[in-house]
Amino acid sequence: MIRKKLGKIGNESEAKRYRRKLALRKKVNGTAERPRLCVLKSNKHLTVQAIDDVSSKTLFSVQTYGKTAVKAACNVEGAKVVGAAVAEKLKAANIANAVFDRNGYRFHGVVAALVDSARENGIKI
Repeated sequence: MIRKKLGKIGNESEAKRYRRKLALRKKVNGTAERPRLCVLKSNKHLTVQAIDDVSSKTLFSVQTYGKTAVKAACNVEGAKVVGAAVAEKLKAANIANAVFDRNGYRFHGVVAALVDSARENGIKI
């Protein structure tokens, strides 16, 4: 279960995204056989986590920064590379299905390219 933030969010667009995020998390739940793919997007980087909500564990993550980074940026081409890397890691763990959590972001551009790339590489979302 996700906890609501205390206090008011000052930025109006961030408040709307947070409200969408809470509404999505009520419906989307991940398991070990069908993990939740949660995307986090900033102006420079992308992060995707495969989460098992039953045991509250992150199975793996793929990001565009850090030691194990995928060499890509936060644009449509970079999202395709990250989506392919996520699909490769899911296949290595013998997982064919996943649930997508867009984390309150709108489903277009970078987020849509990421999911399309994972689907093209054989993951059923």
